[in-house]
Amino acid sequence: MTWRGPTYRMVDGERIDGVWCHIWRRHQMGGGYYLDDLIVFADGSITCGERTDLAGLAKELATGRWAVTDPEAPAPPDPPSKWEARYSEPLTAEGFVLEAADRVEELSGRPTAGQRCRDAIRQYEQQPTEANRELLRAAYLAVPAHLRVYVLGDMDLQDRPLRILLTEIGEAVDGDGPVVTPEMHQGALDYFARTSDAVRDERERQAVRYADDPAVAGRPVLVSHETVYPRGWPDEPGLFVLRNDYPAPVEFAGDSYASVQHGYWALSAADASGRSRIRDAASGREAHALGGRAARRSDWPGVRLAVMAGLLRAKFTQHPELAQVLLSTGDARISYTGFEDSPFWRDVPDDRGRNWMGRLLELTRSELLARQLLRT
Repeated sequence: MTWRGPTYRMVDGERIDGVWCHIWRRHQMGGGYYLDDLIVFADGSITCGERTDLAGLAKELATGRWAVTDPEAPAPPDPPSKWEARYSEPLTAEGFVLEAADRVEELSGRPTAGQRCRDAIRQYEQQPTEANRELLRAAYLAVPAHLRVYVLGDMDLQDRPLRILLTEIGEAVDGDGPVVTPEMHQGALDYFARTSDAVRDERERQAVRYADDPAVAGRPVLVSHETVYPRGWPDEPGLFVLRNDYPAPVEFAGDSYASVQHGYWALSAADASGRSRIRDAASGREAHALGGRAARRSDWPGVRLAVMAGLLRAKFTQHPELAQVLLSTGDARISYTGFEDSPFWRDVPDDRGRNWMGRLLELTRSELLARQLLRT
């Protein structure tokens, strides 16, 4: 079961974050099952064709209307030895409900069952009393059974040190594993001590390597939306001046263009006559249309980023008032969206979106700020 995200819904103007995964739903008219998206939100609500919550999720799974594994697939065979098994316990409805509850905790910024288990380990390390061992046992068992092998993040030993530590001396781990001795308990404690030391050392190294990391979170993402003004741009266009079709004349590569859009598509054309027609287009939208139909120069894939970077640099250095608008965005990541530009340039919510326009705007912003600093 793989969780994907992010996703969200809006409630009274507030964004409620969520994640989603696939589950099986039974057809309402009976018969077989089909895959559907189950979304878990930070406020505990769950949607899968209908709105419910964790209790409702448990009920739907118990009745068989929903299923976490393919109901028509054969059950996996039991491992010959639980101690020797190298894979997790089977995913069950009960385990999935616990995992969904963990996603709610994570989305809400609260510790998950795995994090609480690791906190209990540290508490037992500091005070290895029987009471703390029982707290550790409870925290470990609160982790969904199919996720316990991952709780320590150790691909080799998996959760074996925990299973040894939580087994009484003189008893076999998992019923078919080695009989626990005091030395094995101490070995498990030594393992956790080494892990804690390694984590502490890595944090100290990161503190040095990442010494210039911002101490506080940056500004929220700024989304640059595509827009059309049939009656002309407003007197105060605001952040729309960041768009390539905004009519800001630029001097670049020995020629003048009515906008970045004009310059980009004109310079992409293979012949001089095509460049002239695009340069003289009545609007950025028309320049785009003409440029898209023109024959492309052979080296365009290799130079287009450099051309766009140069055009943006010209636009914002030749128009100080526009530069101030760009600088006002601070350190916000710029998401350049729209419909007319290719996914190479804009932010698209899938793997195709490269957002190169947003990246180049951020680069231009840094260059403008550097120039300001050099003048002071």
